[in-house]
This record gives sequence, structure tokens and C-alpha cells, in this order.
Amino acid sequence: MNKKLMGLAIAATLRFSAFSASAEDMYRGAWYAVPGISYMNTDSDLDANNGGGAFLAIGKELSPSWDLQGRLGYNRASEDSNVAGIGGRYKSTQLGLDALYMFSRDQFRPFLLAGLGATRNNVDYTNPADASKTSWLGSLGLGAQYLFSDSFGLQADVREQWSRAKTALDNNIPGNKATNTASNTLLNLGGIFRFGAPAPVVAEPAPEPAPIAAAEPAPEPAPAPAPEPVVCTPTTETISVGAEKLFGFDKANLKDEGKAALDEAAAKIKANPEIKAVIVTGHTDRIGSEAYNQKLSERRAKQVADYLVAQGVDSSIISSAGKGESEPVVQCAGNKATKKLVSCLQPNRRVEIRAEGTKESGCK
Repeated sequence: MNKKLMGLAIAATLRFSAFSASAEDMYRGAWYAVPGISYMNTDSDLDANNGGGAFLAIGKELSPSWDLQGRLGYNRASEDSNVAGIGGRYKSTQLGLDALYMFSRDQFRPFLLAGLGATRNNVDYTNPADASKTSWLGSLGLGAQYLFSDSFGLQADVREQWSRAKTALDNNIPGNKATNTASNTLLNLGGIFRFGAPAPVVAEPAPEPAPIAAAEPAPEPAPAPAPEPVVCTPTTETISVGAEKLFGFDKANLKDEGKAALDEAAAKIKANPEIKAVIVTGHTDRIGSEAYNQKLSERRAKQVADYLVAQGVDSSIISSAGKGESEPVVQCAGNKATKKLVSCLQPNRRVEIRAEGTKESGCK
């Protein structure tokens, strides 16, 4: 294998995986096709030059960390002997199944791969005679995907492929049926065409936040020989904002539309000095793993709390928490992440801002 090429690929993968580890995930269980081209660094024992080829892979997002790709590839290279009368090509057809460990589900997705399958190696030279061998195939490598949109992206990887082949040296011995392990290095580049995943749902605009009641002066008590003392009672106001208004689908970065809603909430909180505590709570639907949803709800709640502080809300009275999928407001049938289910569960994806305080005017 070309050690310099693999070393550069490893360094790039580690660098970008560290960058992407904290990025928001976009796993939705999609299918995708990856047609592409490849460059082959041919094993020297095959007495062939480096060559090119093409491949087609069909992939499935199995979980937030794993993909599975079925792959059909074909590569060929010309024979490189300087001996007169010898020519032809080395040809390799591969059929295999690759498991990809994804470091991230963000726009940039580095991964490691391991695969098994079968290959047909054909040493098609004019001298010695042609020799073909069908054998097992093993692959190890690393690469990355980059999504330009929800339906299209690019995939690149470098992999080492091992299989059995009858090399030119083996075939040059009359009657010799021995084979050796051939190790070819492939650099692959293809386009990603995703399908079968629910499209991001544009939710209906959330209702305007309920106004926080301003403090009303207590009415003058009616004259009485022994007036009863006025008891101060705590007040609570809760504003619920749909997640789709605040964030993009599966994202934790505030949108401009969401900032406008939070600006209004911040102004009302600051206008009511009796408010002594503001609790921001994030909620998600049940699509995805429980741990993933808990993490997403915490990030969204913290983003909202940080924004309210940036708009002048006292940081000492504000806190944030995530409840994940544990407190749904609607129940919907089905487990597959279809567009219908995602739309039905929309009310569960929300951020609640609860303001607590005590009206002090007229209290004794």
C-alpha cells in the first residue's frame, strides 16, 4: 500500500473527526446510492501498472454510528513487463459488503470501514497464458462523506484490499496452480444520492407567546374593624415555543425567526421585576435513541437560555434543562420515521420558558 497516501488520509480523518465530534447529528435512517470512480495502486507481484476503474455502492444508515454498504467494483491495469511479446491486462471484479463506523452525522462525516466479499482476479497476459482466480476479499480503510444538501453529497475513501490471485511469477511455471495473496490499494470518489428518509418538516408557525402579566396593585381593602392580611401568592407564566420555529430540523442553532420570538419573551421578563426565576426546558419527540434526544434537548435549552441572557435577562435567575422525549404532549402511532409520523409528533418538539415570581404589591 502507498504508505504516504494512507498517512495523509489518516491525519485528515482524525483532524476532521475531532472537529465534527461536537456537531449536531443528522441521522434519519436514509438509503443512498454511491456511483463513482477509483484509482488502483496495484500489488507489485502482479507485474501490472497502476490503473483505474469504477464502482457502485448501495448504502443504508443503520444507526447514528453505523452504515452498511453493498459494493460492486471493477478495476484494470496494463501489464508492465518489458519482455517482448508480453502484454495484456490485469482485471479485478469485486463484490462485497462494507461496515462503516461514522464519527459524525453532521454535514462532514468521517468514517472507518471494514469489508468482506468475493473477487475475480484475471491475469490476462499474452505470455504467460491467462490465469483467473475467484477468491475471498477483505478490505480495510477510511474516508469521509460531505453532504451539500439532504439528498446529495460526495464520498471519498482509501482502502486496502486483500485477495488471492495467480501472479505472473506463479503462472510462468508450467503446471503451477499456486496462488498468492495480492494487496491492492484503492482510492475511490463518488457522488451520494440519498433517498428513503423523511424530509425536514416545516411546521406551522407556533402561536405567539402568552404575555406575562404585569404586576397589578392590590385593591384597597374595605374598611373593617380587623382587616385580614393580604397573603402574597406565587405566580407562574409558561411560554411554549415550537422547536421548528427556533431551530432547523435536527439542529441546535437558533434561527432568525426564533430569535425574534425570544426577543419578545426577554423584553417581558425584564419588564416584570417580580420574576425571580426563569427555567428553560427543552423537549424532543421519540424519533432516534433516548440518549441522543436527551442530549439534543439539553443543547437547545442552553441555546435559548444563553440567548435570553444576551438580551439582558439576569443570568443569576435563569437556568436550563433537557427532558428529552420523556414528557410528550401528543401520542402518535408507528415507529418508522415517516414524514407522517414526524409531522404528527411536531408538538412534542418544543422549548418551554417558565417565569416564576411573587406579586408583592399590597402584601403584608
